[in-house]
Amino acid sequence: MMTTLKRINGFWISFVLALVFFIVVQLLISGGMLNTFYINTLFFMAINIILAVSLHLIIGITGQFSIGHAGFLAVGAYASAIMTMKLQMPFALSLLVGGIVAAAAGLLIGIPSLRLKGDYLAIATLGFGEIVRIILLNVDYVGGASGMTVTHLTSWPWVFACLLITIIVIANFTNSTHGRACISIREDEIAADSMGINTTYYKVAAFVIGSFFAGIAGGLYAHNFYIIQPTNFGFLKSFDILIFVVLGGLGSMSGAVIAAILLTIVSTFLQDYPETRMIIYSLVLILVMIYRPKGLLGTRELTSFFRLGKAVEGGKQGENKQTVA
Repeated sequence: MMTTLKRINGFWISFVLALVFFIVVQLLISGGMLNTFYINTLFFMAINIILAVSLHLIIGITGQFSIGHAGFLAVGAYASAIMTMKLQMPFALSLLVGGIVAAAAGLLIGIPSLRLKGDYLAIATLGFGEIVRIILLNVDYVGGASGMTVTHLTSWPWVFACLLITIIVIANFTNSTHGRACISIREDEIAADSMGINTTYYKVAAFVIGSFFAGIAGGLYAHNFYIIQPTNFGFLKSFDILIFVVLGGLGSMSGAVIAAILLTIVSTFLQDYPETRMIIYSLVLILVMIYRPKGLLGTRELTSFFRLGKAVEGGKQGENKQTVA
């Protein structure tokens, strides 16, 4: 009972802090204290966090090595752009449709591909991402190689709402019985299968949920920039998203969020040095991987550090107390 109350209190504290952060940023934007550069950086950071958290569910929690996340980002981006630009639908509906179409694509590729493992699954998902990019290059309806012009509709309330929903849904899924089933698949798929867990079902479910939120991120991405092109969604984009998850620590959602924030800042502020930007970016990754091979947080969350501190403090207080053997 006490554990449940602590979780509820922790959720509401986090929610209130997030709401305060939203209000502060909104006031800064409304007051003109943040220019366009910082606003775009903030939006791009939030979109990257959504992508990192959605891929974290697939790789970090379920243990499925997917490197085709940019394909789902592209599907969501173009589906939502078609809804607003071609069909004149509201932005909210276009985001939802982008997520649903991306989830359908995840289901379509997930059912046959997730019977594969390791490198074979990585190659299959990479192939899917490239197929999506090539199709978009050759479809005149969405502009082909020239790209598609999109109205700027992404705003801070939309970005924040989508980010908050993504984190809440995936965090609750991870802490549920379904999430524990996915973690058991990551640890030992054969053992999980022998215990009666439908491994294919849970792998596909995690894949579909991750794809859905990647599609939502695609809708925000498309309506933040005035033009989207198939070249924006190449396999290098998939590797960028993969780096967020690996650098933060496989299995740590907090780590994925922190890595997405740090790498977005590094990438953004090094844009003035195009010759050396990727070199510095790569050196940062190499150094982190050398000294922190498990990532920034490993498999732990930020909240575990606070619990650890309390446990150590309690242990010190109880050292002089006698116990009955």
